[in-house]
Amino acid sequence: MTTRNTFPKKEHLCGEIRIGKLFNEGKAFIVYPLRIVYSIEPKIDAVNASVMVNVPKKRFKRAVKRNRLKRLMREAYRLNKLPLSEALNSRNLQVHIAFNYVSDEEMDFETIQAKMKTGLQRIMEKVEQTESPIG
Repeated sequence: MTTRNTFPKKEHLCGEIRIGKLFNEGKAFIVYPLRIVYSIEPKIDAVNASVMVNVPKKRFKRAVKRNRLKRLMREAYRLNKLPLSEALNSRNLQVHIAFNYVSDEEMDFETIQAKMKTGLQRIMEKVEQTESPIG
């Protein structure tokens, strides 16, 4: 069976309360040019991972550049999310992730994808260290 690499709306992290909780209680690390904030929880929703991408207006004034970087980050996540999703499924956990772009320069897709792989690998290591909930 082939799995489709999709990024549907239900996997997008939405809602002021959920985002606020992620930034207040989540853990963070930097894989330059990405700052990754994540929170691992017992599985409640149907989705394994809820994700948001952010490119600050302070660093990129033009919406065209901001939107391009967000599109590249979403694409890099979409192509590399499968191992994380399988690890979360096997442990009955879910994760909320925020990818923030912190560089002042625009990077190419290969760089962003390599850093995204590294970041997702680090999150996967944290998931494997987390005790799975009883249930």
